[in-house]
Amino acid sequence: MRPRWKGKGAEAKALADPMSEIVSQLQSSLLQSNACALLSGCSVLLAVETEQTELLTRACFGKPIITAEKDKQWFQLGLEEAFYLCYSLKCLKIAGEDNFVKNDVDLWLYMKLKKEKFPDFYKAYSHLRMKNWVLRPGLQYGVDFVAYRHHPSLVHSEYAVIVLSEEGDAGRLRVWSDFHCTIRLCGSVAKTLLMLNVDKNGHGAISPSCLERYSVEECTITRWSPEQSRDDQKASENGAK
Repeated sequence: MRPRWKGKGAEAKALADPMSEIVSQLQSSLLQSNACALLSGCSVLLAVETEQTELLTRACFGKPIITAEKDKQWFQLGLEEAFYLCYSLKCLKIAGEDNFVKNDVDLWLYMKLKKEKFPDFYKAYSHLRMKNWVLRPGLQYGVDFVAYRHHPSLVHSEYAVIVLSEEGDAGRLRVWSDFHCTIRLCGSVAKTLLMLNVDKNGHGAISPSCLERYSVEECTITRWSPEQSRDDQKASENGAK
């Protein structure tokens, strides 16, 4: 399925301002300001200046929160987003409720406690983010994430992402009817179903260092249309004549 750009000039704008460059600018800005976020239940809160507000928005990390403060803008980051900035990009510190900065292991254990499948979801999230795909929550489509080629203001999401692992997915998409319903839903909203199978390769999830030993298998599933195939065949036959 080809990318569906939003309006004329959207593709040119995306090419002129690649997501990798935007994320790099955000990384530099957060490092220079020694940014520190706060854990808040199943999310992370980050107060930023005007420049970083723009970069976070352009890079599609978190969502702004309306507050009475005029000099600062607060952003609410998801667990995967916050850990990506902290652990993978090394540009964000995260403090607990005691205002002490947590190290990578303590932060990992906290997020595992808040989200049982956090190791699998984070591996899948970072796998696509490192390829410069923009990921947003996919709850409204019944999936884990939706993946965009660039900023959602420029292009529609192309993939509906489901994260699977060897553990804890015994009842998920194991029946043909589940596959059928999911694929039909993805087709109705012009998205391709992308399944990411996270394999721990026999390693546990004691610390984030285990992520290096995990592997991710990508599998796209689309609905086969017999009518379209017959039309294509007739067209090719007519062209041959």
